[in-house]
Amino acid sequence: MVKAIVGANWGDEGKGKITDMFAEAADVVVRFQGGANAGHTIINDYGRFALHTLPSGVFYPNVTNIIGNGVALDIRKLMAELAALREGGVPAPQLIVSERAQVLLPYHSLLDVYEEDRLAGKAFGSTKSGIAPFYSDKVSKIGIQVNELFDDDLLRERVEKICQLKNALIVHLYQKEPLQPEALVEELTAQRELIRPYVGNAAAFLHRALREGKTVLLEGQLGTMKDTDFGIYPMTTSSSTLAGYGCVGAGIPPRYLKDIVAVTKAYSSSVGGGDFVSEIFGEEADELRKRGGDKGEFGATTGRPRRVGWFDAVATRYGVEMQGATEVCVTCLDVMGYLDEIKVCTGYEINGEIVKEFPVTRLLKDAKPVYATLPGWKRDIRGVTDLDALPAEATAYIDFIEQELGVPVTLFSTGPKRHEIIHRTPKVTLA
Repeated sequence: MVKAIVGANWGDEGKGKITDMFAEAADVVVRFQGGANAGHTIINDYGRFALHTLPSGVFYPNVTNIIGNGVALDIRKLMAELAALREGGVPAPQLIVSERAQVLLPYHSLLDVYEEDRLAGKAFGSTKSGIAPFYSDKVSKIGIQVNELFDDDLLRERVEKICQLKNALIVHLYQKEPLQPEALVEELTAQRELIRPYVGNAAAFLHRALREGKTVLLEGQLGTMKDTDFGIYPMTTSSSTLAGYGCVGAGIPPRYLKDIVAVTKAYSSSVGGGDFVSEIFGEEADELRKRGGDKGEFGATTGRPRRVGWFDAVATRYGVEMQGATEVCVTCLDVMGYLDEIKVCTGYEINGEIVKEFPVTRLLKDAKPVYATLPGWKRDIRGVTDLDALPAEATAYIDFIEQELGVPVTLFSTGPKRHEIIHRTPKVTLA
């Protein structure tokens, strides 16, 4: 069986914790897209870890962790993550890096920085991790796959051609120093020795595991609103964040994908630019940001303050629909315990008309939130795992969200730790 854990919103929904929880009963966990430009924060018996490329199953010795062919692989950053696990006392994980994964090269990050600087006030809010240049090269067929690092002649030929092309851009548009092919070959030769112990045929391994009836988790990065096709383009990432792409980014036939868990927060948060209809500002935002997450609402990779707002049912309903969610997990419910009242955005007013369907990006700038107001519970529920111990107002809030989404809310979290989770019998059934 294959289960996908994906984000319903702008990313930063708490997917790492949920994947970590499901990984306890899984055999394989796969990262299927994205790069080290975002992170999953996990708190367990070993401590607190921010994973950027490694799958969230690395804390379980029985789990095989796979970095799929859809990932933008920054080898140096991957090695740093493995070193951080060792320093934290975590046993060496079982890890396979797909031989078909493509390598994020040093000049990708340089090009990302140069372009953001060139755009200045019109920049996309990139993390400058090289993700957009990487995926651009991949679809332009001028990238380098992991397996190609091990062919000296091929590698040198590819690097020389790439440098000729990139230097035309770097020198004449950005007016920077040109790439040196010999230095790049030397760096990639060093990187291949670092990655050598982990490289394998990930797709073949997954097909064997599925034939043997193993449980596989697909772990997505970011969320629906950052998808290149269905997100708030162009303020998106450069890969598909949808569960459907998990089959491509891991090499799994679609018929095996049976369960899709879409993760959303009990409020909204976002890193980066783009219209955010239910966003709040000033002291109200500062208070929510300070209380949010496990150490406040700041990016696990960038450290940037996240933009925050009320739960957006319009965006989230669209998010779970595009993911094809079979169930929903709501995280960070405990954060809301300080509020007298809680707002939920149930519609957008655009040019005098109230709409329930999420619009195309160009219309978002004119959208005004339409709110429903629910009573808060004014109580600390952090760490509560018994549904009957929750205040009635907290339960009613989850029920309201479920009704708005039209997808079963099967679990929600009351804290950042692995088992601070409440499972519930949903009142909504999937149509």
